[in-house]
Amino acid sequence: MARGHGFSARNGENQPLGEFTQTGKFGRLFPRLPAFTPSVEKLTELGNAMIDPNPELPEGDNNQVPAGYTYLGQFIDHDITLDTSSLQEVLVDPLAVRNFRTPMLDLDSIYGSGPLAQPYLYRLDDPSLFLIGETSQGGGDPSIPPGFPNDLPRVKSGLAILGDSRNDENLIVAQLHLAFLKFHNKVVAGLRDGSIKALHSIDKPIFEQARELVIWHYQWIVLFDFLARVIDKDQLESVLKNGRRFFKFKEQPFIPVEFSVAAFRLGHSMIRAVYDYNRVFTPLPGGVVPATLDLLFTFTAKSNRDGAINVPVPSDWIIDWRRFFDIDSNVATNPSRKLDTSLVDPLKNIPNIPAPTSLSVRNLLRGRSMGLPSGQSVARFMRFKPLSPAEIAQGKDGAVAAKHNLHVESPLWYYILKEAQVQGKGLRLGQVGSRILAEVFVGLLEADSSSFIARNPEWKPTLPAKVHGTFSMADMLKFVDDVNPIG
Repeated sequence: MARGHGFSARNGENQPLGEFTQTGKFGRLFPRLPAFTPSVEKLTELGNAMIDPNPELPEGDNNQVPAGYTYLGQFIDHDITLDTSSLQEVLVDPLAVRNFRTPMLDLDSIYGSGPLAQPYLYRLDDPSLFLIGETSQGGGDPSIPPGFPNDLPRVKSGLAILGDSRNDENLIVAQLHLAFLKFHNKVVAGLRDGSIKALHSIDKPIFEQARELVIWHYQWIVLFDFLARVIDKDQLESVLKNGRRFFKFKEQPFIPVEFSVAAFRLGHSMIRAVYDYNRVFTPLPGGVVPATLDLLFTFTAKSNRDGAINVPVPSDWIIDWRRFFDIDSNVATNPSRKLDTSLVDPLKNIPNIPAPTSLSVRNLLRGRSMGLPSGQSVARFMRFKPLSPAEIAQGKDGAVAAKHNLHVESPLWYYILKEAQVQGKGLRLGQVGSRILAEVFVGLLEADSSSFIARNPEWKPTLPAKVHGTFSMADMLKFVDDVNPIG
């Protein structure tokens, strides 16, 4: 397996975490392919047609991918990319756009720059441990007391104290961020009591030992739990065994815009309008109200339109992870929605953002401003057979695409979702989308001299798991032992 050079000096054995933290750049996978720039009007009409008319019909569910992976994908995205540039009609050079995250699967969204540089993320009495916040009194079930250690740490205003503020934009991602904080703290406890062994030298500080174990198990989850569920496994195995063909760089990797603006926006299609969140907020009998997307944004400080009145998170809004990952066979999980060109209706009009407020329209216009090539040109370049115009023209959105001749050459994000619908039957990405994700994730790991692929490609996870030598999100949450605190 190919080796890469460390992205920053903090990968050195004797460098304190964060001292030389660097951010990255965006770039192109296919710089020789021409930009595909249909008119804004055509893309707007196509985006507005990408709405699921029946978002709760089970025919639109993907029962092979539990809904938790939708938000794990968002969490991973926040770990490797942060583009603060505004949406523009003019073409943007990706090389001029700064990525404010390190393009590594290193959980810098969790660890920040470490306890020396950002001590406010950590406990004052024990800087090896993350701060954890406490919940407030809930109104859905007042019998559940406040004071559970199940919220992000927060300042007086209600804003969360964390390495990436975007992880407090919706409640599921916020609870996922919290789970990773607790994962680290649990590993620290295990190293201290001897129930867990360090990966390498025990001369390292306990924080560094725990961080390395957490990151390697997280990287395994990304490759063999998340990716293996949402992409064509043949493409992942091909990249792992035969190497990358398209994601090329010299010493430092970058984030390709074909990845960040198109392929890795697959999760937008997976979002549900309503969730069975816990025993209180569920559409099932006995629930108070279902957990709608609007409510999931309400119980955060960053997205709440009414300010910080709903944080700290109420105790009755603590997540029941059994309903989002395959943890307990006796509890049904929320399935994600199928990977296709239909997004749920709430995403058609997102509040508190500049126009356009439709997520699908914004994605299409972002692809245009970044000068992405058409999906068909990428397929041909990759030596895959492109979807036929008739395949693209299927459905309500396909009819709009055909109206504007976008079924012959299609926007890359739209093409990748249509490819998933046609080739993957809505259960996983097709060839182009799968190959882009496989190349980029494997490439980022190979370029990081501290990753398990670069340091020990034969390594297997060592923490407790349902299947020895593997590790999944379900395994991580069971290890943390905080699956359903309110019962």
